[in-house]
Amino acid sequence: MEQTHMERPDHRHRLVMRRPSSWWGGLWREALPSGNGTVGISVYGGVRSETVLINHAELWHGGLKGELPDVGGLLPDIRKRMRDGDFMAAKTMLTEALAERGYDSKREMPLPLGDLKVTMPAHDGFRRYRRSLEMETGEVSVRWESADIAYERTLFVSRRDDLVVCELRAHGGTIEADIGLMPHDMAESSPSIPACVSASAQTVADGGFLSYAATNDDGRDFGAVLRVIPNGGRVDAADGTVRISGTDRALLLLKTFVRGERSDDWQRLRRELGEVALTYDELLERHTALHRPLFTSADIRLGEGDGGRTNEELLQDAYEGEGLPAGLAEKLWAYGRYLFVSATRPDGLPFPLYGLWGGEYRLMWSHFMANENVQMMYWHAAVGGLSELVPSLFRHYENLMDVFRDNARKLYGCRGIFVPAGTTPGVGTPFQTVPVILYWTGAAGWLAQHFYDHWLFTGDVAFLKERALPFMREAALFLQDFFEIGEDGYYVSYPSVSPENTPANFYPRGPKPLAHPMPSAINATLDFAIAKELLANLIEGSRAAGVYEEERAEWEAMLGRIPPYAVNADGAVKEWMDDRFEDNYRHRHISHSYPLFPGREITKQSDRALFEAFGTAIEKRLVIGLSDQTAWSLAHLANLYARLENGDRALECMELLARSCLLGNLFTVHNDWRGMGVTLSDKKAPVQLDANMGLVSAVQEMLLYASPQLVKLLPALPGAWKNGSARGLRFCAGTVAMRWDTERGEFEAELRAEREAAVGVKLPPAFGGCRWRLVRADGTSADGACDDALDVRLPAGSALRIWT
Repeated sequence: MEQTHMERPDHRHRLVMRRPSSWWGGLWREALPSGNGTVGISVYGGVRSETVLINHAELWHGGLKGELPDVGGLLPDIRKRMRDGDFMAAKTMLTEALAERGYDSKREMPLPLGDLKVTMPAHDGFRRYRRSLEMETGEVSVRWESADIAYERTLFVSRRDDLVVCELRAHGGTIEADIGLMPHDMAESSPSIPACVSASAQTVADGGFLSYAATNDDGRDFGAVLRVIPNGGRVDAADGTVRISGTDRALLLLKTFVRGERSDDWQRLRRELGEVALTYDELLERHTALHRPLFTSADIRLGEGDGGRTNEELLQDAYEGEGLPAGLAEKLWAYGRYLFVSATRPDGLPFPLYGLWGGEYRLMWSHFMANENVQMMYWHAAVGGLSELVPSLFRHYENLMDVFRDNARKLYGCRGIFVPAGTTPGVGTPFQTVPVILYWTGAAGWLAQHFYDHWLFTGDVAFLKERALPFMREAALFLQDFFEIGEDGYYVSYPSVSPENTPANFYPRGPKPLAHPMPSAINATLDFAIAKELLANLIEGSRAAGVYEEERAEWEAMLGRIPPYAVNADGAVKEWMDDRFEDNYRHRHISHSYPLFPGREITKQSDRALFEAFGTAIEKRLVIGLSDQTAWSLAHLANLYARLENGDRALECMELLARSCLLGNLFTVHNDWRGMGVTLSDKKAPVQLDANMGLVSAVQEMLLYASPQLVKLLPALPGAWKNGSARGLRFCAGTVAMRWDTERGEFEAELRAEREAAVGVKLPPAFGGCRWRLVRADGTSADGACDDALDVRLPAGSALRIWT
């Protein structure tokens, strides 16, 4: 498309593919995505028959919010069994008690809204096929040539006008096309379309409008209205289809509705669409004015980029196993940000595991999973300058606080909140009643990290006082009641789960052991890592906000009862502090590394011995348990190696992920499905975009470490990234820009402070000594030289420049 009104998108921010979606029985998996944070479309790219899958963030089906029975009185009996060493009996007590009382709760699942179908005659074979995605604009294009005519379809979802916008073009000829709206293709769905949808689906064609609706299982309608605006030619409507002919261009405008009534919503949407008098370019410009600033709020460039190569070519290079091309690493960073921007908004829902692009009626693991996955999808946001999109995460959990309080009381007899690992928009009671989920009590504390980081990176005192600290206080109140004080004066946490792992000495032998045979242990390291961070942040944050003074002494006492981390004989930090539980290195979760990442408790500078012990634990996971990993765990490992300041190892994890779990459209899937030995092997290989988000974080962590007290510049720069630049990355008080060239020995950086901060700045080890200059807002300055570190107070409005 000729960009007549706007800045031309950077080619580095473009995905190009030479083939359409090709995953047999699930073409949506390789479609190109666009979205506005509420509505998402997946463009398959077919020449003769195009499918555009439409999803809406608020359209879910199924689900049952069960009435949780009060079984909190069981906790003493569970603990007695565990003290007596009868762990296998203790692990099922809560699950069995709920079942005996008839408890049933089911997760909701995203419901595909429908398909837009465009069918065109194919007079001869296509030539010069391309489909592409412009990440700066969210525009998906499909182009090909046939019978001396150049055809083009371009689509995007407007953030400004809440429209799906599509234009069909024929250069050197005319368009003939049938346009349809219908439930999502049954052939693409497993299991098949719900009866409530198939029985109620209706499409009405009237003039240049198509009106489609179906009924959800709650009795309310959902659907869409499409307006067809040709540039001349004919428009005919019959049998639920609009046919256009004799025109070289046609504009399609679509609006959706959920939880409505079809006759009222059809009338409203037809009126709204009838009032749109803007061209495709004008609508794109209005959308891009909102989308582009979000997407380009930060920028990273690694080497010479991708050289204009297609996705297929980039993935073939990665598959050789000779190092992840810098251009692909850069593109994966940009693409993850694009997906994040396109699938969430501040007043919406959290970023889902499938984004807004799920094409099945029973999507596997489509809930918000807070024993790592939902957190991973937000690790990148603060440092990447996307904090304004994070409040949707907070809104989801805040909206369920009364349910979480009820969970804590009825499951454990505790005050405060118990957040189940899995939740959906309308279900906050546990719908996964297996021990590995019921006995994991750390979700609220882990989520609290995101609340507190939002305050650290935005400086929003009102948010800290009114939202972050109240949530954190409730999480700590639960721990105050749940933890026991042991004979040595330290807390004991039990039953205690290190997410989804089982101690090695409780793992059954044989070719097919159970997924979670015995997760219910004592003193999982993660429990105390989360609690330690939560309490320290509560104490610090309550002082900053001037609240909860009367509770601070209790939090300080609780902090003093957290036991110290333990180290195995092999030099690795123990996953369970209790000696009766042996580490199991063959597992995808690496939760006990929390103090290193995503926490900031342990650094090389703060505790060298523990830093190295965490490094040993992480190395054993990758070396011993490589075939037990997943896409998201490889992304997690990449972040951990970045914190260990081992950029080459971090890049290796990214390369392994790219070779095993990356689809042609760069979506990440849970695991390799081909038996290649790099990850778990499961033929389902569900799409899970948490790894896409984890890669964004990993790239950023390799270039910047940011805590309130310490900023590390290029802490884990891989040897392969010999030159590059970054701008718009953030530390807790402002922004960071950098440029480097290791072969020339050149480095420069600038930290701009929006708020006053006193920080230590650690310089990249590859460049030796540097010069620095601090320019204050009033124009005064100071300068000097430093070797590898600099302690500096940055006044608000000041800029610190560092160079070789």
